[in-house]
Formats: sequence, structure tokens, C-alpha cells
Amino acid sequence: MAVITYLEAIRSAMKEEMERDDNVFVLGEDVGKGGVLNATKGLRDQFGEDRVLDTPLAESVIVGSAIGAAMYGMKPIAEIQFADFIFPATNQIISEAAKIRYRSNNDWSCPIVIRAPYGATSGGALYHSQCPESVFFGTPGLKMVAPSNPYDAKGLMKAAIRDEDPVLYFEHKKCYLGVTGEVPDDEYIVEIGKADVKRQGTDVTVISYGITVQYALQAAEQLAKEGISTHILDLRTIQPLDKEAILEAAAKTGKVLVIHEDNKTGGVGAEVSAIIAEELLFELDAPIMRLCAPDVPAVGMNPSMEKFFLISVDKIKAAISELAAF
Repeated sequence: MAVITYLEAIRSAMKEEMERDDNVFVLGEDVGKGGVLNATKGLRDQFGEDRVLDTPLAESVIVGSAIGAAMYGMKPIAEIQFADFIFPATNQIISEAAKIRYRSNNDWSCPIVIRAPYGATSGGALYHSQCPESVFFGTPGLKMVAPSNPYDAKGLMKAAIRDEDPVLYFEHKKCYLGVTGEVPDDEYIVEIGKADVKRQGTDVTVISYGITVQYALQAAEQLAKEGISTHILDLRTIQPLDKEAILEAAAKTGKVLVIHEDNKTGGVGAEVSAIIAEELLFELDAPIMRLCAPDVPAVGMNPSMEKFFLISVDKIKAAISELAAF
């Protein structure tokens, strides 16, 4: 097994799928030169400009063109340069892509992948830091994934490309070079809709996705030295949620902490909490706790505002400790 970065895993998955299927192609702003975040680096050199298409700076055009191509048998991978700029394409995603199978009585499908680099990095401020997954969460007909590590990133990208329905692929920018891991040399797929236990524990259950899974793992490692055992479930897919895995993880400890970087109100954590409350309320030993970004429009640029807004290992440790002591 090779040890690669999260970014390399995504690039590798796209490359292998383009080699496997001539109908797979990439489109987006500056993808020809590799993209501003280097996710498509080298793809045009190998596959040519007919399969690695630079587009105008118009997200509705990027997604709309991908939808049209998909309905004619192609397998487009549309890159939104930063998830903050996905909103001009919202109508195309929600009103068109997500509804094509339903409105055609299952005669048509829309096999597109929309890549959306999301989340805050230092100094990104309002328009390069947002987590917009809650805008699309709950849209029937749309699948959404948010991997936390290279293994899942590659396997979910391959699954998304091969899926016959639209998939929003959220990739946290802090994971790109900051998270490395072993990835098999052989072919593999990570099934969409399946969560994964990243750490076994008995005192508190953490349910999360994306970069905050990595923070939770670090927090759990430190808290283990204090005698607190943390069970960590990585959702991997945030739509459809793996209800069975969520309930099993919650029942494991009876104390649940749900974490994400998106705003608290209306986020994925609210639905996860509702699932647990509806099915396991009387088996819980403490109220369900959510640790999320506050309900302000976006993270500020200066360090003190970033510290207030963003999830951190220390904040997770404090929340787990509070639940463990309940």
C-alpha cells in the first residue's frame, strides 16, 4: 500500500476512472492547468483538452453543461473551484439534476459528480471558508459524500463517478495536504451510504464527517490517557445517512456528540440527532450534544474570530469530557 495525501487520492481516482471509461471527463474553471488547488494536475497532459475542459467563470454553466452531457450518456465531473461559489448553480443542482430521474418516471438518469472544496483554512474569510452542505441536505434525488481520509476519498470518488445519480462530493481543503494515509494499489470502491467506525470506545460516541473526524481522533487519543474511551463514527456519506450505523453507534455508549464545521441550526447534526431521539431516546444516558460552527454568516479573517468560529481538538476534548461526566 502506498501512503498518499487526500488530494492525491482524489486525483488518482479521477485518473483511473478516466482511463477505465472514455465517457468520464472533467470540466471547471482552470482545470486544464490543474485547478487552483491542483486536484486536476496532469490530467490534461494525459487525456487532452477534449476531456479536461476549461469553462467560463459561471457555476450555473458548469453544472448545467454537465447535466446535459450526463443525460446523453457522458460521465462528467464538474469542479466548483470553491464550495462558497456553488450557489449560482443551486437551481441546476436542486431543480434539475436531483429531479431528472423522478420527473422522467425513471426513464432518464443524471450521472454527474460535482466536486466542491469546502471548509475553512487560515485566512480564507467569508468567501473561501464556507460549508454549504446544509443548503443541499434533505434534497431527494441528490447524494452527498464528505470523506475524512485518503482511503475513503478515493473509494467514494470512484463510487460517485460510477453512480447513475448526481453526487455532491465535498472535500475539505484542510484535508488536501494535511491528511495522509494508506491506499491500496488494487481496485476498490467505498459504497455510498455506508458509515464507518474509526475508533471503538465505551464512554462517549462521536458522530462526524470530513476534517472534524480527524480532530475527533486526535481528541480521543489524548482523552484515552485520562481514562475516557471514545467511540467514533465517520458518516462518510451525509445523504443518504446510514441510519443503522448511527443508531448502533449511539447505543454503544448512550452518550452522543455530533460534530461538524457547518452552522449548527439546520445542519446534518440536527437530522442525526433527530434519528437518535426518535429511535433511542430512552436508551440515552445524557442529552445529545452538538458541537458545530455558531450561527453567524461565515468565519471571520482575523485569528481570534477564526478561533471562536472553528472546531478544534480542544473544543472536542471539552465536549467529550462534559458528556463523559454527565
